[in-house]
Amino acid sequence: MDCLPAAPVLTTERLLLRPHGAEDLEASFALWSDPRTVRYISGKPTTRDEAWSRLLRYAGLWSLVGYGYWAVEERATGTFIGEVGFADFKRVIVPSLEGVPETGWVLAPAVHGRGYATEAVEAALAWGDRHLVVPETACIITPENAPSMRVAEKCGYREQVRTTYKDSAVVLMRRSARNADARSPAA
Repeated sequence: MDCLPAAPVLTTERLLLRPHGAEDLEASFALWSDPRTVRYISGKPTTRDEAWSRLLRYAGLWSLVGYGYWAVEERATGTFIGEVGFADFKRVIVPSLEGVPETGWVLAPAVHGRGYATEAVEAALAWGDRHLVVPETACIITPENAPSMRVAEKCGYREQVRTTYKDSAVVLMRRSARNADARSPAA
């Protein structure tokens, strides 16, 4: 069985997107255990062992499907501020997301309102446009999460349908891949 490489390192003007490591456990746990972070995601703060499972899942995505999530740091300070990337969570949702990488992002409440989410998502999408051999990506967002809806729209996502996931209302949005002719398989 072939093992695919870990996440590449991406840089933007203000951010560093890098592979997660075991050393990110406490910062990721702090992020996901903050009630403000999970308000529109699950509503339930994450436990430390759930945060560890999330880090393992991130590494597993890169290893098994060739794409996944990055840890996001402020370049100026080296501070862990969030997570962004692509996933195949095998969600049971209608319409199906089978074969469509799902884009996601979460940033620490302390850095909200600075444009970091848009900057990080744009960097991930630029990588995806070059490396993912898919016609589109998708994201699901709770309708009440206006800031994430704005990020998605700025990054080219458009509402496809309002549906439910695990008995919660969500907006399923899709974005066509750019530079489709220049893409190569994920490596």
